[in-house]
Parts: sequence; C-alpha cells; structure tokens
Amino acid sequence: MDSTLYDLSAMGWCVAIFCGVVVGMSKCGLAGLGSLAVPLMATVFPAKLSTGALLPVLIIGDAMGVTHFNRHADWRLLTRLMPAALVGIVIGYLLMRQDWVDDRVIRVSIGVLVLVLLALNALRERFLALLPIGEDQSGWPSLVIAIVFGVIAGITTMLANAAGPIMLIYLLAMRLPKDAFIGTSAWYFMVLNWCKVPFMMQLGLINSDSLAFNIKLSPAILVGGLLGIYFSSRLSNSGFNRLIQVLTVLAALKLLF
Repeated sequence: MDSTLYDLSAMGWCVAIFCGVVVGMSKCGLAGLGSLAVPLMATVFPAKLSTGALLPVLIIGDAMGVTHFNRHADWRLLTRLMPAALVGIVIGYLLMRQDWVDDRVIRVSIGVLVLVLLALNALRERFLALLPIGEDQSGWPSLVIAIVFGVIAGITTMLANAAGPIMLIYLLAMRLPKDAFIGTSAWYFMVLNWCKVPFMMQLGLINSDSLAFNIKLSPAILVGGLLGIYFSSRLSNSGFNRLIQVLTVLAALKLLF
C-alpha cells in the first residue's frame, strides 16, 4: 500500500475533516447524516481504499453514540437483525475479493447505491406502509423482512459503509422512540463495524498508515459528536434535512461522472 495516498492536499484534508464531523454528528443524534460521508470520502481516496479509511472513523463515532445513548438500545431487535447482517458481511467480503470489483466498480456502486437509498428514504412513508412489520416484531413476514434487511445491510456496509439509510428505513418502521432509535442504531453499527475490521485488514484496506490518518481525524469526530448531541435535542428544521440530501446527491453524482 502506497503511504503517500494519505498525504492529502489542503482541500483533501478539508473534505476529510468535514467527513469526520459529519460522522460524529450522525452517530450522536442526527441519524441519516452519515450517508453524506460515504461518497465524500470516496472523492478523497480511491473508492475501495476509502471504505477502509472511513471504517475506523465510523467506529470512533459509534463509541461516542453508544456512550451517550447506551441505556436506550432495543436488544431484542438487535439480536433479530445481527445474524443476517453478519452473513451479509461475509458475502460482501467475498465480492470484494473478486478481480472485477475494481475501483471504478466501487465508485459507481457507491454513487448509485447512495442515490437509490436517498430515493427510498424520500419515499419511506409509503415504503414503510408496505412492510408487514411493527412494534411487536411478531410473525414470519416480520422475521423474513428482518433477515432481508439484515443481509442487504451487511453487504452494503462491507462494500461501501453505506448501510445507514437501509437500517434507517427499517428502524423507522419499528416506530421506536427517538432515544431508543439512536441507541439501537449506535449499538447495531458498533457491533457490525467491529466485525468488518478483520476482513478489511485482510484486504489491506486498514493498515498502519490508514490508522495514523484516522488518529489525526479523531478530533473532528469528537467535535461532530458534540454538535450532534446539541442539535439533536434542539433542531427540528426540515430544511436542514433537505440541505443534507442535496449535498449527498451532489457528492454521489460526482462519483458517477
């Protein structure tokens, strides 16, 4: 691995720092905001390398979210989703080992995936009404939906760290209270992201150089976490969400063209 890849320009560092702040905010109260970091990080690094560069950033953010919202997780829901997600991670790992999954494929896949997930998120109220799941999480239809969402989330998080919008849609369907929503999401991605670390190391996408980059970026994640905690208790402006969606679309389109 070429260590000079982590010697970023001033603009590159600005984008990377912004990604760190965004991840911190998304993990500490502003769920869904993290989807913006995925395509942006892929503009700083080669797309496949960006997945390894971003993963420890996400893990640091997860730790902050779990620390602040640890009492509010729905563990019954977590145990329902996790096995399928782990299967998805293994599938994603096997895909990343294929020769045809090169940097261009990853870049286009991230761009398309983010756009599709944003579209689903925009239509989530209609989409959620079609899902046979609810707060009681009972019945085979509910279990099948949980497995499908878990596997897809596992594959997408391994390929592109882009499972956030998928789980956002599922957790919204469960009608969880805000703190339970954030706490469950934080624990889910904490476990999921740590499970990806050995695979990323084996692929050479996490190494000493990438970890040194992550350490330099950690203050930005902390600042983002504090901002997320602050705004999550005060912000109710839907215009903020629309702005983030526009920025995410632009970042995703940059990966495609």
